[in-house]
Amino acid sequence: MDNLIEQTDRQILSNKIKSLELSWNELYDRYKHQELRISPAYQKLFRWGEEKQSRFIESLLLEMPVLPVYVMEVNPGEYELIDGLQRVCSYLRFRGEQLDDTQEEALVLKGCDFITDLDGKTFAQLPKALQIKLKRSFVRVQVIRLETDLFFKYRMFKRLHTGGGYLSDQEIRSCSIRLLGQDGLDFLEECSKNKDFKTVVSKAAADKKKMQYDQELVLRFFAVKNDNSQKPYPLTEHLTRYLEKITTKEIAFDFQKEKDLFENTFAFINQHWGKEAFSRKTPKGKIRNEFVLYYFDSVTVAVASYMDKIMAYGEEIEIVEAIDYVKYGPGLSACKTECMQDIRTRIALMQEKVGEILDGR
Repeated sequence: MDNLIEQTDRQILSNKIKSLELSWNELYDRYKHQELRISPAYQKLFRWGEEKQSRFIESLLLEMPVLPVYVMEVNPGEYELIDGLQRVCSYLRFRGEQLDDTQEEALVLKGCDFITDLDGKTFAQLPKALQIKLKRSFVRVQVIRLETDLFFKYRMFKRLHTGGGYLSDQEIRSCSIRLLGQDGLDFLEECSKNKDFKTVVSKAAADKKKMQYDQELVLRFFAVKNDNSQKPYPLTEHLTRYLEKITTKEIAFDFQKEKDLFENTFAFINQHWGKEAFSRKTPKGKIRNEFVLYYFDSVTVAVASYMDKIMAYGEEIEIVEAIDYVKYGPGLSACKTECMQDIRTRIALMQEKVGEILDGR
């Protein structure tokens, strides 16, 4: 027990955090002078609609309490925002700042439900007294000091954003992993732009694509293909840990070799199935307009596993027929959950069938 207390105390001492009470106007000035940065990747995740932005401004005018903002010190006196994006960007936009290289005009208040006369007003149209009140509203800013351990910063970012509801799992990964390194993220983005890949996943829901779902599918392909860890992590955690490992070089990852395999795999899939690669059939044999995730795992990893043999085999139609046999059969649908055991089982089913063709069994 004493050792546990010592470990806790030691961790607290190594994590340097300080609290500041700043006015929203000071945050605005720091942003204008580039002393408060919002990374472009994070800024793109500004999601609040105009009514929610407006009600936040109304809350400041009514002196309602607001949650703290978290920043990371990148240089002495210079900070990068890591939590509070929706609130900070709402204030900046009301003050007339254009965010994420957009041409959006300054926020015009709408949907205020306490002071309805605020609707239709810009910052410049507020009475001087209300402008001053808004500028002098205070917010607690939690600063993660420059000397704080890098992994603490990374894990804190993850915990602050997990469960918030505004960001997808992949968006949280992208923003948090960035603190450890950029190579893995750049690789996922580059692969997600591959034309063959984009074609075969085109039936995935459009709203998911806006939340980096395509990059998550790329990560999923590499993680379930390469990482044979038997630890019982949920899939989301499995993907995150794999991206951490290739980013920090905890495991070897040959970017060029993996990219070549990715391109060959999805070129083969696009050539033989196109947009229907991961769609089920109706009882009458008609292809449904859908994207089936458990098809994605089994087909892509099986093809990638035998890519060299497939290219040398010549009779590609036999491979296609073997994959369709498993894909539309009862065995695959019996292991379609997102647990890692089911994922491995369905991949093994597909690999076994393709292997039978290639090995002449």
